[in-house]
Amino acid sequence: MMLRSAARQLSSSTAAAAAAATATVLGRSTGIRAASTIASSSSSSSSSPLSSSSSSSSVSALSVSRSSSFDSCQRRIRRDNGHGHGHTTILSSSAACASSLSSAAAYAPPAQQVDVFPSIVIRSTLNANDNKNGLQPQGSFAEAQAAFLHPPEETIRSLLGLLLKHNIGIVAHYYMDVELQGILHGVKRLQMDLFQRQQQLQQSQQLEQLQSQPQQQQHQNQDPSQQIIDNDEEKHELEELLEIYRQMDLPPTHAIPAHPLVAIADSLAMGDHAVRMCSAEGESSAAAASSIICLGVDFMSESVAAVLNRSGCHGVPVYRATARRIGCSLAESAESKTYEAWLRRFADSSPTLHVVYINTSLETKANSASILPTITCTSSNVLQTILQASAQFGPNRLRIAYGPDTYMGDNLVSLLDAILSRPDDWTDARIRNELHPLHTRESLRHLKDNLRVYPHGNCIVHHMFGESVVRTVADKYRDAYVTAHLEVPGEMFQIALEKSMTDEGVVGSTSDILRFIERKVEEAVETAKETETEAKTNAEKEDAKGAMRKRLKFILGTEAGMVTSIVRGVQDVLDAHRCRDVEAEIIFPVSSDAVVAVEEEREDDDGNYGVTTNANANESSNLGVVPGVAGGEGCSTAGGCATCPFMKMNDLDAVFDIVDMIRVANGHVGGDDDDDYRNKVELKLRKHLPPNRLEGKSIGGKNAIDLGTEPIVFMRHFMKHQVMSDDLVRRIENMGQ
Repeated sequence: MMLRSAARQLSSSTAAAAAAATATVLGRSTGIRAASTIASSSSSSSSSPLSSSSSSSSVSALSVSRSSSFDSCQRRIRRDNGHGHGHTTILSSSAACASSLSSAAAYAPPAQQVDVFPSIVIRSTLNANDNKNGLQPQGSFAEAQAAFLHPPEETIRSLLGLLLKHNIGIVAHYYMDVELQGILHGVKRLQMDLFQRQQQLQQSQQLEQLQSQPQQQQHQNQDPSQQIIDNDEEKHELEELLEIYRQMDLPPTHAIPAHPLVAIADSLAMGDHAVRMCSAEGESSAAAASSIICLGVDFMSESVAAVLNRSGCHGVPVYRATARRIGCSLAESAESKTYEAWLRRFADSSPTLHVVYINTSLETKANSASILPTITCTSSNVLQTILQASAQFGPNRLRIAYGPDTYMGDNLVSLLDAILSRPDDWTDARIRNELHPLHTRESLRHLKDNLRVYPHGNCIVHHMFGESVVRTVADKYRDAYVTAHLEVPGEMFQIALEKSMTDEGVVGSTSDILRFIERKVEEAVETAKETETEAKTNAEKEDAKGAMRKRLKFILGTEAGMVTSIVRGVQDVLDAHRCRDVEAEIIFPVSSDAVVAVEEEREDDDGNYGVTTNANANESSNLGVVPGVAGGEGCSTAGGCATCPFMKMNDLDAVFDIVDMIRVANGHVGGDDDDDYRNKVELKLRKHLPPNRLEGKSIGGKNAIDLGTEPIVFMRHFMKHQVMSDDLVRRIENMGQ
């Protein structure tokens, strides 16, 4: 009811504009209903953990329909604040939602310009003339992304308060929904800021004085700062701090952990962050997280749980955002009989190492390890993994089977080919210096010849960068840096690979891409500072300022959700140097083949609604075509907005619902029906645990879970010591015996 009444507050014109912009921005072709129909919709969901979505049905990758930004704005109007069953609080106004989203229409690309990609221009937050937090979105898809990069402080404080109160940690993948990432980044920053301020209060002994104040006084609207300090500036800072604690519903003496309770990382690092949250080294046990929420796909939560158990954090539950199955097209390609049969082809007497991508299930790793000696890799360390293994065994002797990501495997071959095709650039000396100290051109040639790639596996997200995208990048963005994840198709990868040879691009992992962008921005800032320093007269300084103004362009050849981390990283660099003259433009590659005419749901003369196609950009919503394909996620195999439908099953509502269920399960519930209600919530919460298909199973007489974590242990050893472990070496040498 709160959601429905809040939606009615929207004026009909504003609501129509917001709905028109956002329902089409992401390629969602369910139609745009008139504002009156939206306002009277009964689609609000209860904030009670017992009535939130928990469907157990499997969801096909291309049939998952992403919630529109308008829906997301509506969801933020109500939040369960954890004080009781179904109690709601308004954390952001519906008018603000409509205002921020309706402007998307102003950036809609006309039909004749669909080959110009949407982008976000990032500036320093210190720019005085910029009223959009240093961001300038260009194109409707970018506008939708930018709308949530600076979320409401109330939501951030509410979530942090709940995490602190109930000792909950959150680990999330880079590819989360942009709204959710914005909130999580905000929570992490607020926690670290509060920790530093609390340390300062302790040093000035003001915290001890706060602790001596009656607890009741702290929770009332009285100001204990009146009795502690007289300095007006310090008093204002303390009042602000106390207000934050009030909004978090915590006393100002509540200890803030030194380790972040939120981490956004790649799939491997998610487990490491979870261990740090639960162990809380150097702090009291009260600071340790007693439960973890994992925001990703199922194999990620499964891996995080396994890493926690292996690291001694036994009994710490890991919860997924939804009770439904959160699949992954790439991981599932390795669970087929085809992949098993491919591995068995190499199970002969020839020494073979199976290098399996980290983005696979524990079951895949266990089955693989039972067939071949297996080590896990990430997109960051895969090249060094195969280089070291080849060098350690001899490139003539060792065969390497890589899977299941076909694009990544083929791109590794392309990378080796590119090096071998440039004998003047890539000499033996350069190879030893920049690639691996034990390799030469001859050894790399043997490595390439002995590298086998699984031919039937790919990620649907990185499959989006097809011929149309590549053609537009090559023709219209020649001055841009090109980034490409190792999983993207060959055409896109080849452009980035070619540019990487002259440091005008990068190929690698999400972390590699982020570091490259931050480094290029840092270099531009340093150049600008040097130019200004060298100027002697005022006239020269003015000329230098004009010369310094520079926009760096980056093609983002990976999942669009990563833009949140990029915005934070770039603005941190610019703000640290107080640089207003350098900006970065992040460009989202969208295929001109992956556009859809806007469908509107209009009322006919008889009062019935029907969908009509609006191919004219001047009609009604002014959005004639938008990135996306009919029926879904805004992406296609021809190339569309690179967003993962599985990842988008993790949303902000789900996080608040999980937190509330943990609260209830931990006994924080009032009323006469405590036990009955808590039991129901606990039963529901169990459905959010990771899949545990290996529990109690053995493969070849070995515990299946131990076998599944073994390839990860081998990778950890390599990352720490830069050599293959003795155990793995013995297994390879003993093949066929």
